Amino acid sequence: MAPPFAFRSFKYLDLSRDSGIILMKNFRGSQMLKISESIEIPLSEIEIKAVRSQGAGGQHVNKVSTAIHLFFNIEASSLSSFLKERLLSLRDHRITVEGIITIKSQESRSQSANTEEAMNRLKQLVQSVRVVPKKRCPTKPSRRSQEKRLKLKIQRGCTKSLRRRPSRSE
Repeated sequence: MAPPFAFRSFKYLDLSRDSGIILMKNFRGSQMLKISESIEIPLSEIEIKAVRSQGAGGQHVNKVSTAIHLFFNIEASSLSSFLKERLLSLRDHRITVEGIITIKSQESRSQSANTEEAMNRLKQLVQSVRVVPKKRCPTKPSRRSQEKRLKLKIQRGCTKSLRRRPSRSE
């Protein structure tokens, strides 16, 4: 049985020229997407499909596949187990139940610009789980702040009572 997720290579896309994406070659000569100083994703683990864009646009949009669908299998990737766990625990609509990140990009009219945008979104997603958020330590309000809050509450109540109609007994 074939695996449900197959990776395709970058045969028709040249991301190394003039793009904001940092691509580098590792010691084996394969290209890598640099996430941070210590985290890199081999491009062989990323599948990119070019599809036709949605919406109005006339002849061009009906003939040319400029939209990009990027697929990244978290479980089969070379990321650390810590990052894999954090990515899989994210409640993000782009991550499927099988653990595949699906990113769609069709903002630009060019395939290379959409590919760059999709790669940047993948990079941002992985960077977002890289740093563990600091645990909040609940603190008690000080006695002075509690007294001040109660004093202001009484003042507001007095102000509101003065807005009422005077009663007949007064």
